[in-house]
Amino acid sequence: MIENKGFISCFLRLYLLFISLFEPNKPYNRLILLLFIEPNRCYNRLMSYNWQLKDWPNFTYELTATTEKNLFAFAERTGRVSGLIEGLAEAARMETVIEMMVSEAVKTSEIEGEYISRRDVKSSIRNNLGLSAPKEQVNDKRAEGAAALMVAVRDHYNEALSEKMLFEWHETLMVGDKRIKKGAWRTHEDPMQIISGPFGKEKVHYEAPPSARVSDEMKAFIRWYNDTAPNGDKEIDKSPVRSALAHVYFESIHPFEDGNGRIGRAISEKALSQGVGRPILLSLSASIEANRNAYYDALNAAQYTLDATAWVEYFVQTCLDAQIQAEEKINFTLKKTKLFDRFEKTMNERQLKVVRRMLEDGPDSFEGGMSAKKYMAITKASKATATRDLQDLKEMGVLIPEGGGRSVRYKVNMD
Repeated sequence: MIENKGFISCFLRLYLLFISLFEPNKPYNRLILLLFIEPNRCYNRLMSYNWQLKDWPNFTYELTATTEKNLFAFAERTGRVSGLIEGLAEAARMETVIEMMVSEAVKTSEIEGEYISRRDVKSSIRNNLGLSAPKEQVNDKRAEGAAALMVAVRDHYNEALSEKMLFEWHETLMVGDKRIKKGAWRTHEDPMQIISGPFGKEKVHYEAPPSARVSDEMKAFIRWYNDTAPNGDKEIDKSPVRSALAHVYFESIHPFEDGNGRIGRAISEKALSQGVGRPILLSLSASIEANRNAYYDALNAAQYTLDATAWVEYFVQTCLDAQIQAEEKINFTLKKTKLFDRFEKTMNERQLKVVRRMLEDGPDSFEGGMSAKKYMAITKASKATATRDLQDLKEMGVLIPEGGGRSVRYKVNMD
């Protein structure tokens, strides 16, 4: 019986395909052909994107119990982070701010599959903030653009959003990229689609509004963004909620030829900063990149509806995770400051260089721990000197050994 059903089903499908070939221009026959030839694209066309819905762009949402709980926790932790940063010395405070901007620049690029030099990002941020004299050399143009965008978002967080600002951000981000039109809305006639999969088997996840609509759509978006800002006519007083809505709204328009994800996350950061009344100290992108698939799944689902409840819940959780990570980084900076205050004068130049290198990018940045061989490579010291210096650092309590014999490795004692 199962075989008969399969035969009948197969026969009916072939029959429908056969008759549709004779009159392909009839609407129902076009649908049949699409179902057979492009089932994925047909499925997407049968489902309306959010911008095709009658009430676009009026997103609605409800604050679930989980969202309410996370909003409270976010506000609480934001206040705690503010207190922690105020307690840092000026140099440590600036170092923490720079590290957070570096993390955001690197991770927002990684989300898009672009890997930029962390050191070049850091050097470029220091150059932009006027902290390097002479300016540090930066070889990676992409790193330079990402870093400059971070500084611009931070410096102008409290200004109203404008077309001019977004164009400047885009030009800054895409510096050195000759493939695309920079600092302007897209104008190409081809559909702007989000696609994955190998050539010939592409899956269309989303198709943005046609380029002819982008200018008007962005005027409406900018007006909405400024109206919902603190003290605006339609203020959204919970900044993570506004940040979430701004992100899905902007990404749904997808106004640029490239760089939409990175600009969209910068807009979300700006919304958070405006909500707390100062440049926010966290990295949204680090939190997003930790589970990139969840981000894309949530965003894709949100682009087929104007009910943003599920998206807001996801995004508020992401903001909270980012704030928790920021608090951990600040605590790490406090411990690092105490470590150097205690031991800086007792360590020689080689030891200082190695310990600074081990802590340069965070508590887990020096993969595999320190060995005599690595010590020699960093300091250019002999094996005997490297072994003696490491033993001294162990006896001081700066380093903790792990393993033994030739496989011994050292990590920094942060307790």
